[in-house]
Amino acid sequence: MLGKTAGGLFWMFRYLERSENNARLLDAGFRIALTRSASASEEWKSVLKTAGSVTDYEALHGTYESKKVIDFLLRDLANPSSVISIMKAARDNARLVRTALTREVWEATNEGWITLKELLDQPVPEKDLPDALSIIRKQNALVRGATHGTMLRNDGFHFTQLGTFMERADNTARILDVKYYLLLPSIAKIGSSLDNVQWETILRSVSAQRAYRWLNGDQISPANIAEFLILHRQMPRSLAYCAQQVDESLGFLQEEYGVEHESCRLANMVHQKLKTGQIGEIFEEGLHEYIEGFLFNNSSLGAQIERDYRFQG
Repeated sequence: MLGKTAGGLFWMFRYLERSENNARLLDAGFRIALTRSASASEEWKSVLKTAGSVTDYEALHGTYESKKVIDFLLRDLANPSSVISIMKAARDNARLVRTALTREVWEATNEGWITLKELLDQPVPEKDLPDALSIIRKQNALVRGATHGTMLRNDGFHFTQLGTFMERADNTARILDVKYYLLLPSIAKIGSSLDNVQWETILRSVSAQRAYRWLNGDQISPANIAEFLILHRQMPRSLAYCAQQVDESLGFLQEEYGVEHESCRLANMVHQKLKTGQIGEIFEEGLHEYIEGFLFNNSSLGAQIERDYRFQG
């Protein structure tokens, strides 16, 4: 496969995953702001920091009002990280690699773009935000379903999976980091009812609340939730699960092309560290420091994949 095509598939699916992740992040911020109305502006600022958009936002706005933040993250074309901007980038990449996609995947992507363009043509009222975010998630689910149901498990498919799980791991790590590094008002609040509400909101933002309760019942604790989202290999948004998928896809590509690449070694290193990790050791190191290290390694791996498979042609 040409490097340009591989890169198009990789970034198409990174962008698709990112648009859904931003919708989930907005949902988390919206729910937490409702529970802490007195400090809602700080909650919205933390959402922007997680999305990496706080600098761009501050260049246009002076206050962190919910209406302004929601509009900026959903539909502002001046924001390259807005959902509408990201979906356009995903569709543009899909057009470039259309011959590598099945008809069903292309149609689901194109229809998703048309649906969201209409949905976000006007500002979304706060009362309608949960429904709008649900539509964004569903449109992405349609593309995923078409991908898994119709594409050959060849090199093209594995580049789509690399894009998906590299992006998903990055998002889960950033949401966790926001929880303890940005959202928590004081170390004294850890373990309080407020802290538990925030942890539950984080679970809901990654669609993991019910799965967590299947394993842990009603026991809400920072250690259990962090372990679930970092180390639980059956949780499809955990760091461990994402690392396993990336490792397996790069292993397939290495075998398919008969070339040993540095990215495969790096992916295996990240996977093995998570596979043997213990939550006690992570908390002893510091959750924020651990996540910072993971994000650095994930970013380095992404850059190495681009070099190894010559995405720039």
